[in-house]
Amino acid sequence: MSVRWPQMLRLKRRKRATKVPGLPIRDLTREALEGVGARPSRLVITLLGTVLGIASLVATIGFAQTAAGQISQQFDALAATRVTVEPGKTKAAGNKDRVTAKIPWDAVQRTEDLVGVKHAALYAKVPNSPKVDTVQVQDPSQVATVPPPVIAASPEILQAVQGRMQTGRFYDSGHDERRDRVVVLGKNAAKKLGINRVSGQPAIFVNDRAYTVIGILDKVGTRDGLLDSVIVPVETARSELDLAAPDALDIRIDIGAGPVVGKQAPIALNPNAPDSFKVAAPGGVNELQKSVEADVNVLFIAIGIVALIGGGIGIANVTLLSVSERRGEIGLRRALGARTRDISRQFMLESVTTGVLGGLIGVAVGLFGLLAVCLTQQWTPMLAPWAAPVGVIVGALVGLAAGTYPAIKAARIEPVDALRD
Repeated sequence: MSVRWPQMLRLKRRKRATKVPGLPIRDLTREALEGVGARPSRLVITLLGTVLGIASLVATIGFAQTAAGQISQQFDALAATRVTVEPGKTKAAGNKDRVTAKIPWDAVQRTEDLVGVKHAALYAKVPNSPKVDTVQVQDPSQVATVPPPVIAASPEILQAVQGRMQTGRFYDSGHDERRDRVVVLGKNAAKKLGINRVSGQPAIFVNDRAYTVIGILDKVGTRDGLLDSVIVPVETARSELDLAAPDALDIRIDIGAGPVVGKQAPIALNPNAPDSFKVAAPGGVNELQKSVEADVNVLFIAIGIVALIGGGIGIANVTLLSVSERRGEIGLRRALGARTRDISRQFMLESVTTGVLGGLIGVAVGLFGLLAVCLTQQWTPMLAPWAAPVGVIVGALVGLAAGTYPAIKAARIEPVDALRD
C-alpha cells in the first residue's frame, strides 16, 4: 500500500493538470449573441409574444394610473363631491322601520360653514301623493293618469345636485321665506303636463291650488328623480302640503373632503346624538385612485400574463429547435473538451438575451402606446418610474424560465451520439 499511494497521488495531480478549463464568459457571451442573431426572421417571430406581453404590462401601469386620474376628475362633479345625511332607522314591531332622528329645518345653516362644504340643501318627497293637474276643471271622460311626484327642496338644491335649467329660473330664498306658490318642473314632468315654456307664467294645480311655473329643469348630476318631479320650496311644502320633516340633507363638497364632512355633519345637526343619522360620504382621493388602479390592473395584467406565456412558449420552442439543429456542433464542442455547464450556459444565455430584447422592445412599444392614447384622448400620461426597468427584468426572467429545459437537454447530449448523427 505504501508503494501504490504515491502513484495514485501523481495520477490525481496529472488529471487536474490536464483538466480542460471552462469557456470564458466573454467568449460565451459572443457565442450566444451569434446564435441569437444567426436567423433574424426567426428571432423576430420569437420576440413577438414577449414584446406583446411586456408592452401590455408597461401599458397596464400607465393606463391604470392615468385612468385613475381621469376618473377621479369625472367624480369631482358627481359621487366624490357628494355627502348625503338621512335620519337613522331601526326595526320596530311588525318589522317596520322606525325613524330614530329628524333632520332639523335649519340643517343648511348648520352645515354650510363646515370646512369643505360648498352647498347644502334639504330634500323631501311630499307625502300622500298630492294631485297635480294643469287645469282645475276635470273631464269625467278623460283617462286618469298618474301625476308626477311632488318634491320639496330648499333653493340650494340646484347647486347641490349640479343642475342646469332648460328655461326660466329656479326659485330663490325669498320665494322660500315668503312661502310663495311657485314650482320648478323637471323636463320629464313638464313634458307630461304639456308645458314647454314659462314666458306666459303658466300655472299648475297642486291639490286644487294654483302654483306658478317659473322654470324647467333640464339636467342634474345627482338625484335623477328631480327630472320627473314637480319641485316646490321647502317652506311652502311645510305650510301648504303638510310636510312634517326633510328626508335628507344633500351636501356638495370639495374633492377629498368626504371623510371630514361625513364626521362633522352629524355633529352639527345634533351634537347630542350624531350617531342617530345615516351618512353616505365618499372616501379620499387616494382611496378612489387605488380602487380604480386595482380594477384596471386586473384586466391588463391578465392580458399581459397570457401574452407572456405565449412569448415564453415561443422562446422555448425556438431554443429546442436550435438544440436539435446544432447537435453536431454540440457534439464537436463536447469532443474538444467543452463541459456540460458551458453548453447549458450558452443556451440559457441565448434565451435570456432573447427575453431581454423582447423586454426592451416591449417597454418601448408600451410607452408609445400609452402616449398615443393619451394624446388622442387629451389625457395627462402618468407612469411610475420603476415600470420600464421592471419590464426588462420580467423579459429576462421569461427568457430564463423558457430556456431552462432546452439548456438541460442540450447539456445531456453525448458527443458520440451527436457526431454520429
